[in-house]
Amino acid sequence: MTDWIDIAPLEDIPPRGARMIKTPLGCVAVFRTADDQVFALDNACPHKAGPLAEGIVHGTSVTCPLHNWVISLETGEAQGADEGRVATYPARVDGGRILLDRTFLQARSAA
Repeated sequence: MTDWIDIAPLEDIPPRGARMIKTPLGCVAVFRTADDQVFALDNACPHKAGPLAEGIVHGTSVTCPLHNWVISLETGEAQGADEGRVATYPARVDGGRILLDRTFLQARSAA
């Protein structure tokens, strides 16, 4: 059974934007694409832990603000010649509200 946490209205995140939320085991970046899809990933780039929530969202990817690594919002995988991955978490929009799956967030391992 999925236990969803209501974190904010969709309109709180601008299109092609992101927000960071704190959890007991670290920060999660929540992204909104131009077509209102939402994605949640660890907020640390696999390269040198750049704050992904401060990156540039384009399509279903985000570019790390520190070293320009491109990370897929769908898979968490680094794109192109770069290698690495960040954890992703189920996220959805219901009734204009952004929801995250509590079970996956609680299963995170401390950094």
